[in-house]
Amino acid sequence: MSIVVVGSVGIDTIETPFGREENVLGGSACYFSLAARNFTDVHMVSSVGEDFPQAHSELLRSRGIDTEGVTVSSDGETFRWEGRYDYDMKDPETVSVTLGVLGSLDPVVPEKSRNADYLFLANTDPEIQLKVLEQVSSPRIVACDTMNFWIDNKLQELKTLLGRVNILIINDSEARQLSEEPLMVRAARKIMDMGPEFLIVKRGEYGALLFSREDLFFAPSYMLEQVLDPTGAGDTFAGGFMGYVASRGKDLDFAGFKKGVAYGSVLASFTVEDFSVRRLGSLRKEEIEQRYAEFLRLSTM
Repeated sequence: MSIVVVGSVGIDTIETPFGREENVLGGSACYFSLAARNFTDVHMVSSVGEDFPQAHSELLRSRGIDTEGVTVSSDGETFRWEGRYDYDMKDPETVSVTLGVLGSLDPVVPEKSRNADYLFLANTDPEIQLKVLEQVSSPRIVACDTMNFWIDNKLQELKTLLGRVNILIINDSEARQLSEEPLMVRAARKIMDMGPEFLIVKRGEYGALLFSREDLFFAPSYMLEQVLDPTGAGDTFAGGFMGYVASRGKDLDFAGFKKGVAYGSVLASFTVEDFSVRRLGSLRKEEIEQRYAEFLRLSTM
């Protein structure tokens, strides 16, 4: 089984109360892929400029990620983001953003990847997400992410996309904004009326909620003694979830999705322990399983 993911590949500069890192690997597709690759094959679709460091490319390939769908464009520089976090480590202040080649991304899924069984459309323009969806022939499961900017500025395109996906993964404020409902259960019902059969609501340090028409599941976050950088935690969560789901080789399955949410929380807990993708880049499967077992011990009676 394999996953195609479309999203950003970028160069980040990150400052938290615990340090500052410049020109490190970032982007939703990178966090997702490094997490999902622990379970299954991953094919990335994105674009970078000629300034993209070779060391970043080598890291992705060293983890077994297929980057054939990441085009190197001479028409601009790689997407760059600089952000700063306060002690609450929640919403960062964006210091600067340079879209670069990502602003004109016209994604092309390589021919060999078009029969992928699973597709994840990471947070980007809904029109770009739809372009990728149309290139993957008959995926078993399609999941997507979005954000408040697209809800504000491309709501109709987003609703068109939601009518064609199985799973939507967003945070709690985005769920309320999209549904125009303050209560999460009612918000989930309205969002599923737009098309997705399942909704996952990320709640940061408070865990995650999984909704279907008939069921509801809550998973706590894994408690840590040290959090250095929360960048990419949500994308890592999605990668852990989708990677586990793909490794099962099944269709829509609430029981399997519950376990996938737990693995997503576990993978995200590793990401925040260090800056950028550093922790994911050296992670071993034994560490994941050990923490998953500990996660179950802490969250069950």
